[in-house]
Amino acid sequence: MLPIVSIVGQAKSGKTMLVERLIGEFRERGYRVAAVKHACEDFEMDRPGKDTWRYAEAGSDAVAISAPQKIALIKPQDNNDSIEGVLRLLGEDFDIVLVEGFHQAHVPKIEVHRRELKKGLRCAPEELKAIVTNETLEVDRPQFSPDDISGIADFIKERIIGKRGDETVLFINGSPVTLNHFAKQIIANALLGMVSTLKGVPEVKSLEVAVRKKVA
Repeated sequence: MLPIVSIVGQAKSGKTMLVERLIGEFRERGYRVAAVKHACEDFEMDRPGKDTWRYAEAGSDAVAISAPQKIALIKPQDNNDSIEGVLRLLGEDFDIVLVEGFHQAHVPKIEVHRRELKKGLRCAPEELKAIVTNETLEVDRPQFSPDDISGIADFIKERIIGKRGDETVLFINGSPVTLNHFAKQIIANALLGMVSTLKGVPEVKSLEVAVRKKVA
């Protein structure tokens, strides 16, 4: 799985601003960055009457629009609100994924805290890698000033990007399946072993296998 950090916190705490500034910082360092915004409610990016809107209204299960400069995908989901599904769509072409929200996901989290809101932390301290705050908190977690973007980026580089190891994920019918360490090892070793016997195959950095059963 791609290195990922979820920026969490109370509403109006400055999550979007932190993600925005971290994007700029990592881009200046030469990193390829993806950003994901978690929405609690439904949203619309298409406009009635447009060709892509008409495709969706006709019943298409997914609609994409492609231009030389960019591509956009609109894909309905049946309440399958998982960060794993988003990462699967993003692919592997990024060095870091910055997420705003997904506070319930099992991924590294940094919480943004503002004294002016007069509210506690949204997540339990043990769920957090660090806290970005404009006041000192009596919490046993690394704490950064909101203006210390370089320091926060260094922390993410050392604790999250630098800690990335081998990862195995399994999707069945489009939904992620929870695997323990033993199951991940069995699947990875079996697939890598089979692929290694094929002629002309380069060194494996990532491996994707899709099996689609014939529709009756």
